[in-house]
Amino acid sequence: MKKVAVLDYGSGNLRSAERALARVGADVTVTSDAQTALEADGLVVPGVGAFAACMAGLKAVDGPRIIGRRLAGGRPVLGICVGMQILFEHGVEHGIDAEGCGEWPGVVEQLHAPVLPHMGWNRVEAAPGSVLFDGLEDERFYFVHSYGVRKFPLEQDGGPLAPPKVTWAEHGDRFVAGVENAALSATQFHPEKSGDAGAQLLTNWLRSLN
Repeated sequence: MKKVAVLDYGSGNLRSAERALARVGADVTVTSDAQTALEADGLVVPGVGAFAACMAGLKAVDGPRIIGRRLAGGRPVLGICVGMQILFEHGVEHGIDAEGCGEWPGVVEQLHAPVLPHMGWNRVEAAPGSVLFDGLEDERFYFVHSYGVRKFPLEQDGGPLAPPKVTWAEHGDRFVAGVENAALSATQFHPEKSGDAGAQLLTNWLRSLN
């Protein structure tokens, strides 16, 4: 049974994430303790609310260093919703430009859409060869957000490393719905609220843990 830590930094659907992971067979601990988060087989970083507030909470529990140290050692991390957004360089909300963790280049900004927030079920355009979305290419997932990443330069940067696998969705704008980049994975939607499809995605992630 894989040990998964859900990082408690004051922002996120901690209990629903904990229950969803336990249902698919993980040994789950909700924690703000750095050592527990570093030693788990997998770390889940949830997040709801404003980008800047999430980053403040994350810094208060040394979250950016925990994430960075895990990734330096090839230890899996999964970001969910704003927990995905804070992995990018910047978030611009209500005129406030807040610095993110900087694991990926890109800016989180308000979507251009006739109705916001984007709330409800939506299909995704899964990346070729995706592990997270294996067997889920035609499924719908549950989104609740007004902000997203519309451009992801690493997807086609042509560098020596394999480019990240990027999954897209549309709501007015086309935006990043998921990323798989070596040990770092993330989804803009909530797998823990996405029924059987979300459960299968979490199962796929658990199976990928070393």
